[in-house]
Amino acid sequence: MGLTSPESDVLLADSVGMRFGARKILTSATLRARAGEVRVLFGRNGIGKSTLLRIAAGLTSPDTGVVHFLGRPRLRTSLASLAREGLFWLPDHDLFSHAFSLRTQLGFFRSQFAGQEVEEAAALCGITSLLDQHPSALSGGELRRAELAAVFVRAPVCLLADEPLRGGSPADAEGIGQLFRTLANRGAAVVVSGHEVSLLSLMADQVTWCTAGTTYELGIPADAAQHERFRAEYLGT
Repeated sequence: MGLTSPESDVLLADSVGMRFGARKILTSATLRARAGEVRVLFGRNGIGKSTLLRIAAGLTSPDTGVVHFLGRPRLRTSLASLAREGLFWLPDHDLFSHAFSLRTQLGFFRSQFAGQEVEEAAALCGITSLLDQHPSALSGGELRRAELAAVFVRAPVCLLADEPLRGGSPADAEGIGQLFRTLANRGAAVVVSGHEVSLLSLMADQVTWCTAGTTYELGIPADAAQHERFRAEYLGT
């Protein structure tokens, strides 16, 4: 559903349509990110939520619709150009190279962007003892917390995270959720996708549901949980 006030959002992917061959993935989907807010994007597998996030991040060009970032429409954009202005894309696959230690790679981020010091970010994310390890030696939860340390070193104005809780334990997920909340409390606009309804709802300020090619803004998690169609089609209740 289109929005009429892109100037109020840090990021807005507005009225997006996308087709892959004969298959229409998105018809009129909208995703917004606001400063100081954690927004959770729900949707069944294959429904188009990752495609919508990739479009918002500048990784994929939509067939229709436009991405606004920092109040300006971006008819032609890329992840590199948005990243220079403060967007951080956290994909659902590895962020780090396996060739270097975490300390070295976080230092790479620090050398490019004047965010939090490496040691401070590592302490915040609970990975101080892992800094001299290579990513291949870490568990899934440790690796995700290391990726969040990279986010804090970067200090973005907007974070888009695609299924960051997937494969982690409930304890890892709770800690990661607290880090997203901390990032938003520092003023960043945070959008997180996933299927872990209970855990994601605890960290969320707002819920967006992607279904049938479009999106619905369902409001706060308590309101989303009472939305009749969302309950029936996604929650299964």
